Amino acid sequence: MTLKSLIGGHVSVAGGLATGGLKYMAEIGAEMIQVFVTNPRGWALTEGRPDQDAQLAESGVDTFIHVPYLANFGSPSPETLANSIAIVRHTLRRGVATGAKGVVVHTGSAVTQSRDDALRQTRENLLPLLDEIPDGGPDLLFEPMAGQGAMLCATVQDIEPYLAALDWHPRAGVCLDTCHAFAAGHDLAAEGGVRETFDALHAIAPGRLKLIHANDSKDACGAKKDRHENIGAGLIGERPFAELMRHPAVACVPICIETPGKAPKHAEDIALLKRLRDE
Repeated sequence: MTLKSLIGGHVSVAGGLATGGLKYMAEIGAEMIQVFVTNPRGWALTEGRPDQDAQLAESGVDTFIHVPYLANFGSPSPETLANSIAIVRHTLRRGVATGAKGVVVHTGSAVTQSRDDALRQTRENLLPLLDEIPDGGPDLLFEPMAGQGAMLCATVQDIEPYLAALDWHPRAGVCLDTCHAFAAGHDLAAEGGVRETFDALHAIAPGRLKLIHANDSKDACGAKKDRHENIGAGLIGERPFAELMRHPAVACVPICIETPGKAPKHAEDIALLKRLRDE
């Protein structure tokens, strides 16, 4: 029996985290969801509604929460660091309340400090948060970036020193974004590119892949630009996504789109990925 991945998307929660999120999930044909529980471009520690959190938890839907984009544990700014700690702690707490499987956070940038200093700072401030996650709570999933600027983690190979800095904490997982990986130089569109990338990830961090962000790319491999495109409409193309779902490292790992457009386009992308999975 082939182990299949759930396929879903990042959903709108207009109307309530559960009410709006589950409605959008049904509208696009998703089998799992990712949500924001706070403003994705701000630091506000939004409390949300306990009834909505409980309803989402009780739904049994595989849910992931994305931390706001501003979080950066490698930042030399004391204010940014303090806000990053607060927003990740808050999001993990909301993850417990909603029954989320994982909380996704970007791996961050050194900005103007050295990589070694930034990784040391990341270690000092993330290890306590990882230790605080209760049994049954969400894993903290680290998402490598597209490689622009002084990013701490972009290629699959960068994952090794990053997780090593966190002592390979058992609650530290990986969320791999296909557009980011392509932008960072992993040529998923090339013959054997998907196999090579996921073989390397499995060799470096076996069992750590907990979520895939499935996004095509508007820009060329190695461009270091994070610009998502609809599945099959970008420079990665349709075929690599079918290959991805057949790699042993991806068995049962949820696959979540973050593609452009609204519900009709998201429904098309999910339907395409389901077809590729089920063929």
